[in-house]
Amino acid sequence: MGRTRDLLCYSATRLGLTPLVLWLIATLVFLLLRVAPGDPVDAVLGSRAPAVAKAAMRARLGLDQSLVDQYLSYLGSLLHGDLGQALIDQEPVRLIIERTLPASLELSVIALVSAVLIGFSIGFSGIARPEGRIDLGVRLYGLGTYALPPFWLAMTVQLVLATNLGWFPVGGRFPPNLLPPDGSGFYLWDSIFSGNWIALNGTIRHLVLPAGTLAVLLSGTFTTALRLNLRRTLRGDYIEAARSRGLSERQVILRHALPNALLPILTIIGITVASLIGGALLVEVTFSWPGIALRLQEAISQRDYPVVQGIVVVIAALVVLVGIGVDLLIAVLDPRVRY
Repeated sequence: MGRTRDLLCYSATRLGLTPLVLWLIATLVFLLLRVAPGDPVDAVLGSRAPAVAKAAMRARLGLDQSLVDQYLSYLGSLLHGDLGQALIDQEPVRLIIERTLPASLELSVIALVSAVLIGFSIGFSGIARPEGRIDLGVRLYGLGTYALPPFWLAMTVQLVLATNLGWFPVGGRFPPNLLPPDGSGFYLWDSIFSGNWIALNGTIRHLVLPAGTLAVLLSGTFTTALRLNLRRTLRGDYIEAARSRGLSERQVILRHALPNALLPILTIIGITVASLIGGALLVEVTFSWPGIALRLQEAISQRDYPVVQGIVVVIAALVVLVGIGVDLLIAVLDPRVRY
């Protein structure tokens, strides 16, 4: 009963701090955009536009106000759920996020699940014979994939498997000659739910290269983490006790060592969700994946304040919520955690 009460207090505290974290992130993004070089009006109208047109647009966008007034207006709109409108085409930022976020989430989830499966499979293979050839290969794989530049691997995969061999499309998210499935914006789910197997095939073919690239880049982290945690766990006294009871090495690893070794990796998964944002940007640009990271890069180059601010706040909220979820899951699974 006491542990349940402590867990609820811990959850309430973490959730209570979430608005403060989001406010700090929103404020930081607002200030960085204002002090960065460049003028959003010039980005929209061009540097040679008449001064009268520039002044009119500044007034319409509220850029003629003081920095404090702009900040207060921005926070007021944010509190009411209004993320503003894009400067270029006046499209509501909320609609931009609703259109692009499912593509990034689908790519990130598939890549993360694939990375965990690949990393665990490779990391687990070197446990039977520590310091052997297989274990050395596992260590090299973990270091190599962690050090690979994302843009280089993405372009290499694209050049070999798409351009030279023609096994997969070069870029994009869906075949241009087909209509994407209607629904949630998650093409895999929508295709399966509607029974549209042609759309499903097209979705998978376009998803393999970008998701596979991200999965390989992330898998090295899980390979190294599983290897190190398993080796440390196998040196525990309770493992020796399990062996002394006559259990096979397979039973000792799967039933006793592996569950304890996986707990720290949950934290790494939470951190990896945040790192997916940076990695996904380079992959989305290379493969022309119409996700939120690619749209963020375009908005930054166009000095589109509302789009950048809206996307960063939404991404920050997702990362914070995932971090809280992982912390709570660890607190539930591990009785050693104190609050």
